[in-house]
Amino acid sequence: MIEPGNSTTSTGTAQNTVRTTLPLTVGVEEEFLLVDARTFRVVPAAPLVLATAAGLPGELHPEGTRYQVEISTPVAHSAATLREELAGLRRTLGRAARAHGCRLLAAPSPVVAVEGPLHLTDDEPRQREQHRRFGALTDTLVSCGRHIHIGTLDVDTAVAVSNRVRPWLPTLIALAANSPFWGGRDTGHASWRAMAWAGWPSAGLPPHFTSTAHFRRSVQTLLGSGAALDTKMVYWDLRPSGNWPTLEIRAPDMSPDIDAAILQAELARALVATALREIAERRPEPAVRDDVLRLARWRAAHDGLEGFGLDPYTGTELPAADLAEALLDLVAPELAQSGDLDHAARTMTGLLRNGSGAHRQRAAFARRQDLTDVLRHLTEETEDF
Repeated sequence: MIEPGNSTTSTGTAQNTVRTTLPLTVGVEEEFLLVDARTFRVVPAAPLVLATAAGLPGELHPEGTRYQVEISTPVAHSAATLREELAGLRRTLGRAARAHGCRLLAAPSPVVAVEGPLHLTDDEPRQREQHRRFGALTDTLVSCGRHIHIGTLDVDTAVAVSNRVRPWLPTLIALAANSPFWGGRDTGHASWRAMAWAGWPSAGLPPHFTSTAHFRRSVQTLLGSGAALDTKMVYWDLRPSGNWPTLEIRAPDMSPDIDAAILQAELARALVATALREIAERRPEPAVRDDVLRLARWRAAHDGLEGFGLDPYTGTELPAADLAEALLDLVAPELAQSGDLDHAARTMTGLLRNGSGAHRQRAAFARRQDLTDVLRHLTEETEDF
Protein backbone atom coordinates (compact mmCIF):
# COMPACT_ATOMS: atom_id res chain seq x y z
CA MET A 1 0.00 0.00 0.00
CA ILE A 2 1.22 3.51 -0.75
CA GLU A 3 2.39 5.58 2.18
CA PRO A 4 2.57 9.15 0.86
CA GLY A 5 4.18 10.54 4.00
CA ASN A 6 7.54 8.74 3.60
CA SER A 7 9.42 11.76 2.21
CA THR A 8 8.43 15.37 2.31
CA THR A 9 9.11 18.82 0.94
CA SER A 10 7.62 22.25 1.57
CA THR A 11 5.29 23.88 -0.92
CA GLY A 12 6.49 27.42 -0.28
CA THR A 13 2.88 28.65 -0.41
CA ALA A 14 2.07 31.00 2.46
CA GLN A 15 0.01 28.82 4.79
CA ASN A 16 -1.79 31.75 6.43
CA THR A 17 -3.49 32.61 3.11
CA VAL A 18 -5.14 29.20 2.84
CA ARG A 19 -8.76 28.89 3.94
CA THR A 20 -9.81 25.50 5.28
CA THR A 21 -13.52 26.11 5.82
CA LEU A 22 -15.81 23.16 5.06
CA PRO A 23 -18.14 21.83 3.70
CA LEU A 24 -17.05 21.82 0.09
CA THR A 25 -19.40 22.09 -2.87
CA VAL A 26 -19.17 20.19 -6.14
CA GLY A 27 -20.27 20.81 -9.71
CA VAL A 28 -19.64 18.86 -12.91
CA GLU A 29 -19.34 19.66 -16.59
CA GLU A 30 -19.98 16.72 -18.91
CA GLU A 31 -19.32 16.77 -22.66
CA PHE A 32 -21.27 14.54 -25.08
CA LEU A 33 -21.01 13.71 -28.75
CA LEU A 34 -24.10 13.70 -30.97
CA VAL A 35 -24.44 10.69 -33.25
CA ASP A 36 -26.92 9.72 -35.91
CA ALA A 37 -29.49 7.34 -34.39
CA ARG A 38 -29.05 4.81 -37.23
CA THR A 39 -25.38 5.00 -38.26
CA PHE A 40 -23.87 6.14 -34.93
CA ARG A 41 -21.62 8.59 -36.85
CA VAL A 42 -21.13 12.02 -35.32
CA VAL A 43 -23.34 14.75 -36.78
CA PRO A 44 -23.01 18.56 -36.45
CA ALA A 45 -26.45 18.90 -34.85
CA ALA A 46 -25.54 20.79 -31.67
CA PRO A 47 -27.27 24.09 -32.62
CA LEU A 48 -30.55 22.25 -33.33
CA VAL A 49 -30.40 20.11 -30.21
CA LEU A 50 -29.56 23.04 -27.93
CA ALA A 51 -32.35 25.13 -29.45
CA THR A 52 -34.84 22.35 -28.69
CA ALA A 53 -33.57 22.13 -25.10
CA ALA A 54 -33.52 25.91 -24.71
CA GLY A 55 -35.45 25.85 -21.45
CA LEU A 56 -32.20 25.28 -19.52
CA PRO A 57 -29.82 27.91 -20.89
CA GLY A 58 -27.70 27.95 -17.75
CA GLU A 59 -27.00 24.22 -17.75
CA LEU A 60 -26.75 23.24 -21.45
CA HIS A 61 -24.05 24.72 -23.67
CA PRO A 62 -22.26 24.36 -27.00
CA GLU A 63 -18.74 22.97 -27.00
CA GLY A 64 -15.76 23.42 -29.32
CA THR A 65 -17.44 21.73 -32.29
CA ARG A 66 -20.97 21.33 -33.57
CA TYR A 67 -20.73 17.59 -32.88
CA GLN A 68 -20.76 18.26 -29.12
CA VAL A 69 -23.00 19.52 -26.34
CA GLU A 70 -22.18 20.17 -22.70
CA ILE A 71 -23.98 19.83 -19.39
CA SER A 72 -23.10 22.09 -16.46
CA THR A 73 -24.74 21.13 -13.18
CA PRO A 74 -25.76 23.69 -10.59
CA VAL A 75 -23.59 23.82 -7.48
CA ALA A 76 -24.36 20.80 -5.30
CA HIS A 77 -23.73 20.22 -1.61
CA SER A 78 -24.19 16.44 -1.75
CA ALA A 79 -23.39 13.61 -4.13
CA ALA A 80 -27.06 12.56 -4.11
CA THR A 81 -28.14 16.00 -5.31
CA LEU A 82 -25.41 15.97 -7.95
CA ARG A 83 -26.65 12.61 -9.24
CA GLU A 84 -30.21 13.91 -9.52
CA GLU A 85 -29.03 16.97 -11.44
CA LEU A 86 -26.89 14.94 -13.83
CA ALA A 87 -29.66 12.42 -14.49
CA GLY A 88 -32.21 15.16 -15.17
CA LEU A 89 -29.92 17.08 -17.51
CA ARG A 90 -28.93 13.92 -19.39
CA ARG A 91 -32.63 13.08 -19.85
CA THR A 92 -33.44 16.56 -21.16
CA LEU A 93 -30.53 16.54 -23.56
CA GLY A 94 -31.31 12.99 -24.69
CA ARG A 95 -34.91 13.91 -25.54
CA ALA A 96 -33.74 16.94 -27.51
CA ALA A 97 -31.23 14.80 -29.41
CA ARG A 98 -33.85 12.22 -30.33
CA ALA A 99 -36.11 14.97 -31.67
CA HIS A 100 -33.49 15.53 -34.36
CA GLY A 101 -32.70 11.90 -35.14
CA CYS A 102 -29.67 11.81 -32.85
CA ARG A 103 -28.54 10.08 -29.72
CA LEU A 104 -26.09 11.11 -27.03
CA LEU A 105 -22.70 9.44 -26.91
CA ALA A 106 -20.91 9.73 -23.56
CA ALA A 107 -17.52 8.90 -25.01
CA PRO A 108 -14.22 10.76 -25.18
CA SER A 109 -13.86 10.13 -28.93
CA PRO A 110 -16.11 9.44 -31.92
CA VAL A 111 -14.44 5.96 -32.10
CA VAL A 112 -14.40 6.13 -35.93
CA ALA A 113 -12.85 8.94 -37.97
CA VAL A 114 -14.86 12.14 -38.44
CA GLU A 115 -15.71 12.56 -42.11
CA GLY A 116 -15.30 15.85 -43.97
CA PRO A 117 -14.09 19.21 -42.64
CA LEU A 118 -14.16 19.95 -38.93
CA HIS A 119 -17.37 21.75 -37.93
CA LEU A 120 -16.33 24.26 -35.28
CA THR A 121 -19.00 25.83 -33.08
CA ASP A 122 -18.96 28.99 -35.16
CA ASP A 123 -16.63 31.05 -37.33
CA GLU A 124 -15.60 33.59 -34.74
CA PRO A 125 -12.11 35.12 -34.99
CA ARG A 126 -10.86 33.27 -31.90
CA GLN A 127 -11.56 29.86 -33.41
CA ARG A 128 -10.07 30.84 -36.75
CA GLU A 129 -6.92 32.00 -34.96
CA GLN A 130 -6.79 28.82 -32.87
CA HIS A 131 -7.00 26.71 -36.02
CA ARG A 132 -4.38 28.83 -37.80
CA ARG A 133 -1.91 28.67 -34.92
CA PHE A 134 -2.34 25.09 -33.78
CA GLY A 135 -3.25 23.33 -37.03
CA ALA A 136 -4.01 19.62 -36.70
CA LEU A 137 -4.12 19.86 -32.90
CA THR A 138 -7.61 21.32 -33.32
CA ASP A 139 -8.72 17.88 -34.56
CA THR A 140 -8.56 16.77 -30.93
CA LEU A 141 -11.34 19.24 -30.09
CA VAL A 142 -13.72 16.43 -31.12
CA SER A 143 -13.16 14.76 -27.78
CA CYS A 144 -15.04 14.80 -24.50
CA GLY A 145 -13.96 14.99 -20.90
CA ARG A 146 -15.55 15.45 -17.52
CA HIS A 147 -14.57 18.53 -15.51
CA ILE A 148 -15.15 18.52 -11.77
CA HIS A 149 -15.30 21.80 -9.83
CA ILE A 150 -14.68 21.79 -6.08
CA GLY A 151 -15.41 24.98 -4.16
CA THR A 152 -15.62 27.41 -2.67
CA LEU A 153 -11.86 28.12 -2.84
CA ASP A 154 -10.03 31.38 -3.36
CA VAL A 155 -7.05 31.27 -5.70
CA ASP A 156 -4.44 31.03 -2.92
CA THR A 157 -6.19 28.01 -1.45
CA ALA A 158 -6.78 26.41 -4.86
CA VAL A 159 -3.08 26.70 -5.72
CA ALA A 160 -1.98 25.17 -2.41
CA VAL A 161 -4.48 22.34 -2.70
CA SER A 162 -3.52 21.69 -6.33
CA ASN A 163 -0.03 20.60 -5.29
CA ARG A 164 -1.44 17.94 -2.96
CA VAL A 165 -4.10 16.64 -5.37
CA ARG A 166 -1.69 16.52 -8.35
CA PRO A 167 -0.02 13.17 -7.49
CA TRP A 168 -3.39 11.39 -7.75
CA LEU A 169 -4.28 12.62 -11.25
CA PRO A 170 -2.90 9.43 -12.90
CA THR A 171 -5.15 7.28 -10.71
CA LEU A 172 -8.19 9.39 -11.62
CA ILE A 173 -7.25 8.95 -15.29
CA ALA A 174 -7.03 5.16 -14.87
CA LEU A 175 -10.40 4.98 -13.12
CA ALA A 176 -12.11 6.94 -15.91
CA ALA A 177 -10.21 5.44 -18.88
CA ASN A 178 -12.72 5.12 -21.72
CA SER A 179 -11.05 5.93 -25.04
CA PRO A 180 -9.23 2.89 -26.45
CA PHE A 181 -10.54 3.46 -29.99
CA TRP A 182 -9.70 6.57 -32.00
CA GLY A 183 -9.98 7.19 -35.70
CA GLY A 184 -11.29 3.67 -36.36
CA ARG A 185 -8.59 1.65 -34.63
CA ASP A 186 -7.48 0.41 -31.24
CA THR A 187 -4.79 2.81 -30.02
CA GLY A 188 -3.24 0.36 -27.58
CA HIS A 189 -4.10 2.78 -24.78
CA ALA A 190 -7.02 2.75 -22.37
CA SER A 191 -7.31 6.55 -22.50
CA TRP A 192 -6.04 7.85 -25.82
CA ARG A 193 -7.83 11.12 -25.09
CA ALA A 194 -5.42 11.72 -22.21
CA MET A 195 -2.51 11.27 -24.62
CA ALA A 196 -4.00 13.22 -27.54
CA TRP A 197 -5.12 16.15 -25.39
CA ALA A 198 -1.67 16.37 -23.78
CA GLY A 199 -0.35 17.31 -27.23
CA TRP A 200 -1.58 20.85 -26.64
CA PRO A 201 1.31 22.92 -25.26
CA SER A 202 -0.94 24.26 -22.50
CA ALA A 203 -2.27 20.84 -21.43
CA GLY A 204 -1.12 17.88 -19.35
CA LEU A 205 0.09 17.93 -15.79
CA PRO A 206 0.20 21.33 -14.09
CA PRO A 207 3.47 22.51 -12.57
CA HIS A 208 4.13 22.22 -8.88
CA PHE A 209 3.53 25.77 -7.70
CA THR A 210 5.70 27.34 -5.01
CA SER A 211 3.24 30.21 -4.57
CA THR A 212 0.22 31.91 -6.11
CA ALA A 213 2.63 34.30 -7.83
CA HIS A 214 4.33 31.27 -9.41
CA PHE A 215 0.96 30.07 -10.68
CA ARG A 216 0.23 33.46 -12.23
CA ARG A 217 3.68 33.59 -13.84
CA SER A 218 3.12 30.12 -15.32
CA VAL A 219 -0.14 31.24 -16.89
CA GLN A 220 1.51 34.39 -18.25
CA THR A 221 4.32 32.27 -19.71
CA LEU A 222 1.76 30.19 -21.61
CA LEU A 223 0.19 33.36 -22.98
CA GLY A 224 3.43 35.11 -23.77
CA SER A 225 4.97 32.11 -25.53
CA GLY A 226 1.97 31.64 -27.82
CA ALA A 227 1.09 28.30 -26.22
CA ALA A 228 -2.35 29.65 -25.30
CA LEU A 229 -4.48 32.33 -26.93
CA ASP A 230 -6.08 33.29 -23.61
CA THR A 231 -6.71 31.91 -20.14
CA LYS A 232 -9.55 29.72 -21.47
CA MET A 233 -6.79 27.70 -23.17
CA VAL A 234 -5.06 26.78 -19.91
CA TYR A 235 -5.84 23.10 -20.44
CA TRP A 236 -3.93 21.58 -17.51
CA ASP A 237 -5.39 18.42 -15.97
CA LEU A 238 -5.90 20.43 -12.78
CA ARG A 239 -6.20 24.19 -12.39
CA PRO A 240 -7.75 26.96 -10.34
CA SER A 241 -10.79 27.82 -12.44
CA GLY A 242 -10.62 31.02 -14.44
CA ASN A 243 -14.37 31.59 -14.08
CA TRP A 244 -15.41 30.24 -10.67
CA PRO A 245 -13.99 30.09 -7.13
CA THR A 246 -13.15 26.42 -7.56
CA LEU A 247 -10.37 23.95 -8.20
CA GLU A 248 -11.15 22.28 -11.53
CA ILE A 249 -10.10 18.69 -12.20
CA ARG A 250 -10.06 18.11 -15.98
CA ALA A 251 -8.17 14.82 -16.27
CA PRO A 252 -10.96 12.19 -16.44
CA ASP A 253 -12.39 10.81 -19.69
CA MET A 254 -16.08 11.18 -20.26
CA SER A 255 -17.86 7.90 -19.57
CA PRO A 256 -21.50 6.82 -19.70
CA ASP A 257 -21.82 5.27 -16.23
CA ILE A 258 -23.45 7.92 -14.05
CA ASP A 259 -22.34 6.23 -10.83
CA ALA A 260 -18.75 6.28 -12.08
CA ALA A 261 -19.23 9.99 -12.74
CA ILE A 262 -20.39 10.51 -9.17
CA LEU A 263 -17.46 8.44 -7.88
CA GLN A 264 -15.04 10.80 -9.65
CA ALA A 265 -16.76 13.79 -8.03
CA GLU A 266 -16.74 12.13 -4.61
CA LEU A 267 -13.04 11.30 -4.86
CA ALA A 268 -12.19 14.78 -6.12
CA ARG A 269 -14.02 16.50 -3.29
CA ALA A 270 -12.51 14.15 -0.72
CA LEU A 271 -9.00 14.77 -2.11
CA VAL A 272 -9.51 18.51 -1.73
CA ALA A 273 -10.87 18.03 1.80
CA THR A 274 -7.87 15.84 2.66
CA ALA A 275 -5.49 18.49 1.34
CA LEU A 276 -7.22 21.21 3.34
CA ARG A 277 -6.98 19.14 6.50
CA GLU A 278 -3.26 18.48 5.92
CA ILE A 279 -2.64 22.19 5.33
CA ALA A 280 -4.55 23.12 8.49
CA GLU A 281 -2.42 20.61 10.41
CA ARG A 282 0.71 22.10 8.78
CA ARG A 283 1.70 18.73 7.41
CA PRO A 284 4.43 19.02 4.75
CA GLU A 285 3.73 17.88 1.23
CA PRO A 286 5.00 14.45 0.17
CA ALA A 287 7.80 14.85 -2.36
CA VAL A 288 6.84 13.93 -5.93
CA ARG A 289 9.34 13.92 -8.80
CA ASP A 290 7.99 15.49 -11.98
CA ASP A 291 9.56 12.81 -14.19
CA VAL A 292 7.93 10.04 -12.16
CA LEU A 293 4.54 11.76 -12.23
CA ARG A 294 4.77 12.28 -16.00
CA LEU A 295 5.49 8.56 -16.46
CA ALA A 296 2.68 7.65 -14.04
CA ARG A 297 0.28 9.72 -16.15
CA TRP A 298 1.33 7.89 -19.32
CA ARG A 299 1.11 4.47 -17.66
CA ALA A 300 -2.39 5.25 -16.37
CA ALA A 301 -3.49 6.31 -19.86
CA HIS A 302 -1.90 3.20 -21.36
CA ASP A 303 -2.99 0.49 -18.93
CA GLY A 304 -6.13 2.00 -17.47
CA LEU A 305 -7.63 0.15 -14.54
CA GLU A 306 -6.87 -3.36 -15.76
CA GLY A 307 -3.07 -3.14 -15.90
CA PHE A 308 -0.34 -1.53 -13.86
CA GLY A 309 0.49 1.96 -12.76
CA LEU A 310 3.30 3.77 -10.98
CA ASP A 311 3.32 4.82 -7.35
CA PRO A 312 3.60 8.59 -7.84
CA TYR A 313 5.85 8.95 -4.79
CA THR A 314 8.36 6.17 -5.50
CA GLY A 315 7.94 5.21 -9.15
CA THR A 316 7.33 1.58 -8.12
CA GLU A 317 5.14 -0.44 -10.49
CA LEU A 318 1.90 -1.54 -8.84
CA PRO A 319 -1.41 -2.98 -10.06
CA ALA A 320 -3.69 -0.12 -11.04
CA ALA A 321 -6.37 -1.62 -8.81
CA ASP A 322 -4.04 -1.29 -5.81
CA LEU A 323 -3.47 2.38 -6.61
CA ALA A 324 -7.23 2.92 -6.85
CA GLU A 325 -7.77 1.26 -3.49
CA ALA A 326 -4.92 3.30 -1.98
CA LEU A 327 -6.67 6.47 -3.11
CA LEU A 328 -9.93 5.28 -1.56
CA ASP A 329 -8.13 4.47 1.70
CA LEU A 330 -6.46 7.89 1.75
CA VAL A 331 -9.70 9.85 1.45
CA ALA A 332 -11.98 7.45 3.36
CA PRO A 333 -12.26 9.72 6.45
CA GLU A 334 -13.47 12.64 4.32
CA LEU A 335 -15.82 10.38 2.33
CA ALA A 336 -17.28 9.12 5.59
CA GLN A 337 -17.75 12.64 6.90
CA SER A 338 -19.67 13.70 3.77
CA GLY A 339 -21.75 10.50 3.73
CA ASP A 340 -20.21 9.31 0.46
CA LEU A 341 -18.08 6.39 1.63
CA ASP A 342 -20.62 3.61 1.04
CA HIS A 343 -21.42 4.74 -2.51
CA ALA A 344 -17.78 5.34 -3.38
CA ALA A 345 -16.65 1.96 -2.05
CA ARG A 346 -19.52 0.13 -3.75
CA THR A 347 -18.91 1.85 -7.10
CA MET A 348 -15.17 1.27 -6.90
CA THR A 349 -15.77 -2.42 -6.20
CA GLY A 350 -18.05 -2.62 -9.24
CA LEU A 351 -15.46 -0.98 -11.48
CA LEU A 352 -12.73 -3.33 -10.33
CA ARG A 353 -15.04 -6.31 -10.83
CA ASN A 354 -16.64 -5.36 -14.17
CA GLY A 355 -13.81 -3.39 -15.74
CA SER A 356 -13.26 0.17 -16.88
CA GLY A 357 -15.06 1.81 -19.77
CA ALA A 358 -12.10 0.97 -22.01
CA HIS A 359 -12.33 -2.69 -21.03
CA ARG A 360 -16.05 -2.79 -21.77
CA GLN A 361 -15.57 -1.14 -25.16
CA ARG A 362 -12.97 -3.71 -26.15
CA ALA A 363 -15.27 -6.51 -24.99
CA ALA A 364 -18.05 -5.12 -27.21
CA PHE A 365 -15.67 -5.01 -30.17
CA ALA A 366 -14.33 -8.51 -29.56
CA ARG A 367 -17.71 -10.15 -30.22
CA ARG A 368 -17.78 -9.36 -33.97
CA GLN A 369 -14.73 -7.15 -34.58
CA ASP A 370 -17.16 -4.38 -35.52
CA LEU A 371 -16.79 -0.82 -34.25
CA THR A 372 -20.52 -0.24 -34.72
CA ASP A 373 -21.02 -2.59 -31.79
CA VAL A 374 -18.77 -0.34 -29.69
CA LEU A 375 -20.81 2.73 -30.65
CA ARG A 376 -24.10 0.96 -29.96
CA HIS A 377 -22.76 -0.22 -26.59
CA LEU A 378 -21.74 3.35 -25.67
CA THR A 379 -25.09 4.88 -26.62
CA GLU A 380 -26.98 2.23 -24.66
CA GLU A 381 -24.78 2.76 -21.59
CA THR A 382 -25.24 6.52 -21.91
CA GLU A 383 -29.01 6.17 -21.66
CA ASP A 384 -28.96 3.53 -18.88
CA PHE A 385 -29.46 5.46 -15.66
